[in-house]
Amino acid sequence: MCKIFFSCCLDGCTIADQPDFDAGSDAEALYNAMKGFGSDKEAILDLITSRSNAQRQKIRAAYKSQYGKDLIDDLKYELTGKFERLIVGLMRTPAYHDAKEIKDAIKGAGTDEKCLIEILASRTNEQIHNLVAAYKDAYGRDLEEDVIGDTSGHFRKMLIVLLQGTREEDDVVSEDLVEQDAQDLYDAGEAQWGTDEAKFIMLLGNRSVTHLQLVFDEYEKIAEKSIEDSIKSELSGDFERLMLAVVQCIRSKPMFFAKCLYKSMKGLGTADNTLIRIMVSRSETDMLDIRECFRLRYEKSLYNMIQDDTSGEYKRTLLKLCGGDDDIAGEFFPEAAQIAYKMWETSSMTKVQLRGTVRPYQNFDPASDAKALRKAMKGFGTDEDTIIDIVTQRSNAQRQEIRRIFKSLLGRDLMADLKSELSKNLERLILGLMMTPAEFDAKMMKKAMEGAGTDEHSLIEILVTRSNQEIQEMCAAYKNAYKKSLEDAIASETSGKFKRILISLAQGAREEGPADMARALEDAQELADACNSESDDMEDKFMSILCTRSFPHLRRVFQEFVRCSNKDIEQIIKKEMSGDFKNAMFAIVRSVKNQPSYFADRLYKAMKGLGTDDRALIRIMVSRSEIDLFNIRKEFKETHEASLHEFIQVEMLVVSCVFLLIHTACICACVTLVRSDEKRVV
Repeated sequence: MCKIFFSCCLDGCTIADQPDFDAGSDAEALYNAMKGFGSDKEAILDLITSRSNAQRQKIRAAYKSQYGKDLIDDLKYELTGKFERLIVGLMRTPAYHDAKEIKDAIKGAGTDEKCLIEILASRTNEQIHNLVAAYKDAYGRDLEEDVIGDTSGHFRKMLIVLLQGTREEDDVVSEDLVEQDAQDLYDAGEAQWGTDEAKFIMLLGNRSVTHLQLVFDEYEKIAEKSIEDSIKSELSGDFERLMLAVVQCIRSKPMFFAKCLYKSMKGLGTADNTLIRIMVSRSETDMLDIRECFRLRYEKSLYNMIQDDTSGEYKRTLLKLCGGDDDIAGEFFPEAAQIAYKMWETSSMTKVQLRGTVRPYQNFDPASDAKALRKAMKGFGTDEDTIIDIVTQRSNAQRQEIRRIFKSLLGRDLMADLKSELSKNLERLILGLMMTPAEFDAKMMKKAMEGAGTDEHSLIEILVTRSNQEIQEMCAAYKNAYKKSLEDAIASETSGKFKRILISLAQGAREEGPADMARALEDAQELADACNSESDDMEDKFMSILCTRSFPHLRRVFQEFVRCSNKDIEQIIKKEMSGDFKNAMFAIVRSVKNQPSYFADRLYKAMKGLGTDDRALIRIMVSRSEIDLFNIRKEFKETHEASLHEFIQVEMLVVSCVFLLIHTACICACVTLVRSDEKRVV
């Protein structure tokens, strides 16, 4: 039988009351750690991170009573930099800490809108009221007036609504209003030209969390898109970011904070103020849930990312607040298991409309295009811009028609002409676009296996993500082009269980259709039982299920695996498997969960660091341009805080085909679905 863990619920904090607490003794220990020359930073961080905030306030009072000095003033004097900011933040009450953060966000010449958004979108009514009172007490000023003076427009209006702290409590659900509110949101945005921002502000700023969760579900039925997607298309700037934060907090505060933490540490440099603020404010609230959301979304532990991104006493203090390394634990916390289960459920129910960025060209004239391409290649030099414009603005079916007409009208092979006129990556990219998808995949498989080494990642990416029909057509194209079966080529270039996986996938015989619930439960239990088996038996069982079941079915299997094992299937694969076998299993899980996200990650890895994996970049941009590149772009921006266009522009600055790649990535400028913040890019 499957384990039942949903009745369990532990506190989600990582900092709790210290047993046998003695405020006077702790005050003395801190005084001794700071007296004399230098300070014992290790003793300070160990003591402060092992006491709850309520206990720290008692220590502060005892310190003043015993030594006639303010503990925070002494800590500021003895400590420096980020470590000082972190320790002092821990010594303030939550309300005064929030007040200090907001004061810092609005003082001076600029405004830290991200700080205002994060705090005011995520706090409860009581926390907002305490914050307003603390701000008045600490600075002698009215917080609402300061916010009004420092912000503007609809962004300011929504902040003021949130500052009232009058959101309906969670047990208030007006069932008769759920459908009406969803319809009102739709009418205020998607259903009209322009946007009624006031309606968004009123509903999202005042209805209860529980009520709005139901409204969002109903909205998706009406609009056939998520409320987040509508906000992105209807709103802009700081107002858009604020409303998205409100929606994310309503859906899951732990996931909202996990995203904020990731963004604070990824890339070059660290947003230390954000990192400190969240680690301080959530350590006694929901840090365990945040950790689990972080691991589920980014496939690495928060602990490890902090460890890699910070140093010294600052790092050690943050790690104490984090509370542990999820990559070591392997199992879910009870409340985090519920989040994981719900995430798979959302994944299985969410209808994602896949969109490419290249569509059939209106008023298509293959003869005219063929002549224009010939003219671009005739004589001295090559008109690359004309070639790029034609090839990237025609669908693949239209390109095949151009190939046929080119030969019929001019008696020449278009592919041969392009190959002779272009060079390097531009040649590879243009020729890739001119091939049929099956020919292109066959070519990519051949390239991955020829020469001294084998590009296992390419083999995995292609065979995991293609449909049965696409694989069968690729196999036929491979046989036709290279006079050898793809299966034989794989067998000669790979070995062991990895070879067996690839050959299994290359059959193009994966089951199709929706999930079979009864069978999904059986499969999930078999995978859970296999986790306790010998390594070979475990791998055999995983392969037999992951390589044969349909993706909708596997999505349900992976969800029920959480219930059966209280473990994360991705984490099990990472911990218990190795090498190419692990990479293949992991790719299947990622692709089942969210295939555009999987490709976005592959693109990021192709461009990050020194050098660019041009073959991977070209392969994905060509193969997905008519399928889901629009979705891949959205996932890329969501995860990496930079558009795919911007990333390519930076990474490919000196590569001759930069314009083509950008053009392909953003060709949907002609589609009215482009977000307002991307319009400037095209």
